[in-house]
Formats: sequence, structure tokens, C-alpha cells
Amino acid sequence: MSAIILDGRATAKTIKLELTEAVVKLKQAGSHPGLGTLLVGDDAGSHSYVAGKHRDCAEVGVQSIRIDLPASASKADIFKAVSELNNAPEVTGYIVQLPLPVGINTNELLEAIDPDKDADGLHPINLGKLVLNVSGEMTSPLPCTPMGIVELLRRYGYDLAGKEVAVIGRGVTVGRPLGLLLSRKSIDATVTLLHSGSKNIPEAVRRADVVVAAVGVKHFVKAEWIKSQAVVLDVGITRTEANGIVSLVGDVDPAVAEVAGWLSPNPGGVGPMTRAMLVKNVVDRAASRI
Repeated sequence: MSAIILDGRATAKTIKLELTEAVVKLKQAGSHPGLGTLLVGDDAGSHSYVAGKHRDCAEVGVQSIRIDLPASASKADIFKAVSELNNAPEVTGYIVQLPLPVGINTNELLEAIDPDKDADGLHPINLGKLVLNVSGEMTSPLPCTPMGIVELLRRYGYDLAGKEVAVIGRGVTVGRPLGLLLSRKSIDATVTLLHSGSKNIPEAVRRADVVVAAVGVKHFVKAEWIKSQAVVLDVGITRTEANGIVSLVGDVDPAVAEVAGWLSPNPGGVGPMTRAMLVKNVVDRAASRI
């Protein structure tokens, strides 16, 4: 029996319709959401991803500003662009597209972002608030992919409380903040964070009710690792090329679909949810100004 597909595209479409209504009300109240993006270099994947973010904004009525710099841009030029976005009143939230060219300190640049305009939820101050706030409402921006994962499961009626969740990958955009988000009292999952230094990853994954794969290794997670009827979310992505054709593949082997109860595939699962949560952060920042 094949797994039920957690359709991120359809769910994100519904969320964007809700955000469209919210944007109309915000504009009526005098607050206009605006997204800014800073892209350095000529990475094709990054350009495609940023273009998608601007399309999402156009769909929901959010204005957007795009700053593109060449890979040869100096550190001073890049930080100047960040300062411009920090000071632009029409921008309620913005992102610096990663990865950055070699020689630019990513952490230093992220720290230069105004925390109140941190649409990715990755500023150290906002991540620190996620660490400190185990319970109660979160008013600071949350990391988009972890938030998208939780929202996707919520919209499918899956209750994470008390569930064993195996998160594979400890990156700052997914694995580490996802563990913090899932262990908040409002969610109450039990999280095992697995990484390259973990011993016997398959055994740990077999115990999990929910598996999140975010390592960026093609078909890393095998069907024999998955407990029957578990929920599997494929987040990591790898670009492959064969006969001149570039394709995207996820961390989860296709055979997992015959074992899992629920599956969020890649592409088409968590990716659209990540983009929807980015727009939500921008809209929420505009709402906080009222």
C-alpha cells in the first residue's frame, strides 16, 4: 500500500489565499507588507528560488524589492545592500539568499540583518528567542522550513504531541531549529537529532513515528529504515545531471512510499511550504507595525 502524499503545493496554495485576504486587510489599516531579497552571485538554483519568492509575493499582493549583486561584489557592497534593506520603510521583511560566495562570512552577514525584518527567521537574536521560549506565543520570526513542516502536518490533522521524531541533519536552516520548534510545549514532540557523527542512524530512524530527512544526499533514507505507517518528510535536495538534463532528487529513496503511512515528497512537499511561510513572516511583520 502506497503512502498518503502530504501535498505541499496544494497546502501552500491554500495558505497563500489566506494571506491574500490578510494583506487586503493590512493595506486597509495602512500597513503594506513588502519583501526584499539580496542575491549575490550567479548560482542558477538561487536565481530560480528567488524568482519563485517574488512570484509568491505577487500572487498575494505583497510588493517586493530585489537586489542582485555579482559574485565579484565586495564585502562593503554586500553590507551596503543589507543596510539599504534595513532602512527601507517599504520592506517589512527580507532575506539574504544562501549560499554566499566564498570569502563572505555568512554568520557575520546574517547578524547585520535587522532582527525585526528577518524573514528567514535565522538571525541569532530570533533563533535565541526560539531557544528561550519553550511555551507561550512566539512573536518573533520563525525559521521557514521548520515552520512549514509543522504547518503541513497540522493541516493534515497529524498531532505531533508525544510522537518520536527523528530529524536527520543538523543544519541551521532545518535540523537544529526544527528540533527546538518541535519540543516547544505547544507541540510536545520528542526529538532525536541525527547527524554525520551519530552511531547507527538506521536503528534510531526505525523507532521514529516521524522522520525528517534534511542532509542533501540522494536517496539517503532507505525503506528498511522506516517503521510501518510512519510519517516521512523529504527536505534535502540534490541536483543530478544525466545526458545534459538536470533533475532534483530528495534524501528519501522512492521505495519508502511503500512502507510509510504518510510521505511529503521532494520536490513538491516541504519546498512550497517553506516559501509560503516566508511570505507569512513578511505579512506578520507588517501586522506587527499596526
